[in-house]
Amino acid sequence: MILRYSTTSPYVRKVSVVIIESGLQDSVQNVFTNPWDPDTDLPESNPIGKVPALTTDSGVAMFDSPVICEYLDSLGSMQFFPADSEERWTALRQQAIGDGILDAAVGRIIEGKKPAEFQYQPTLDRYQSVISRSLDTLEREIEDLAGDLTIGHITVGCTLGYLDFRFASEDWRTSRKQLKEWYDEISSRPSFQQTEPHD
Repeated sequence: MILRYSTTSPYVRKVSVVIIESGLQDSVQNVFTNPWDPDTDLPESNPIGKVPALTTDSGVAMFDSPVICEYLDSLGSMQFFPADSEERWTALRQQAIGDGILDAAVGRIIEGKKPAEFQYQPTLDRYQSVISRSLDTLEREIEDLAGDLTIGHITVGCTLGYLDFRFASEDWRTSRKQLKEWYDEISSRPSFQQTEPHD
């Protein structure tokens, strides 16, 4: 399999954590890809033009991270998408919250790169509200983050790591002490330490 990746994408990190936790490292060739390069051939693997993009051994293009993670889950020895219906919906809901935070965080970054006179403050405020509300939800529902590792745990862990990476000056921990303790534990796993984002 071929994984198109970048070193900063939290969505790629989700996939990479699943690969490591599943013991599939030897089955995946990682190919660094800059999705913003106008000459990139990435659209051949993903018409959306985003990483991660996975090409299976049979040549099928998989995208984006939720689909790739579930595909890898079907190949590995672990089960990150629980079979039990209640646990599955909890894990998928956590994945959706984490991905929603990431979408808002990436949106903030893109909006913030515009010249100041073209930045739209209500949009930035909305993104920040999404992040804050969702973090508060995770804090209130911390008990749902207990138990065996799921795609929900992986997504939330990668999400919190991305907030530290891109918004290090913003303290999400002080008012969310249980979430902090949970993150301290999951981020100590080798799969998370090996996939820390960097420029």
